[in-house]
Amino acid sequence: MYTASEKRKQNIAEHLLYMWQIEDIIRANDLDIDKIKANVIDRYTSLTDDQRKELESWYESLIDMMRAEGVQTKGHLQLNQNILSSMVDLHQALLKDPKFPQYTSEFYKALPYIVELRAKAGNEKSGEVETCFNALYGMLMMRLSQKEISPQTADAIKQISAFIALLAHYYKLNDEERLFNQDAK
Repeated sequence: MYTASEKRKQNIAEHLLYMWQIEDIIRANDLDIDKIKANVIDRYTSLTDDQRKELESWYESLIDMMRAEGVQTKGHLQLNQNILSSMVDLHQALLKDPKFPQYTSEFYKALPYIVELRAKAGNEKSGEVETCFNALYGMLMMRLSQKEISPQTADAIKQISAFIALLAHYYKLNDEERLFNQDAK
């Protein structure tokens, strides 16, 4: 909760990836708050009792949302889908605006990798921005499980990361209403 809040303010891409990880942590604990307390919350030894209760309440609300939205086994919470949707909207606006040639350039550098990933997705195709997030999340999971990463995959992730980092930067400027009001480099 505290990490999510801080990431939300600083870097929306990191926030979204973190929230996807939280969804998976909740699933790995069978949407059971007692398991989450034992396996997650209790590991935060520096929390005060009030912070511990607040964190437990946050997890409980996420569990309730996951059940209500039917994403107990897969998919993403609507609040995370909304963030992704707003990033897609911004992505499309940036591509259309000639004031952002660096953004367009980064996108086109990442596009061959995006196309390749979408081709491998089978029936589960998603948009360009979501494909990038799926790739970044997959890489995160590979690193956490200490799996070997091929040089080709590392190159793809490097380019996708640069593109998403720039999108996240522009997202923050847009959130602060500084993106389209002035030149944002």
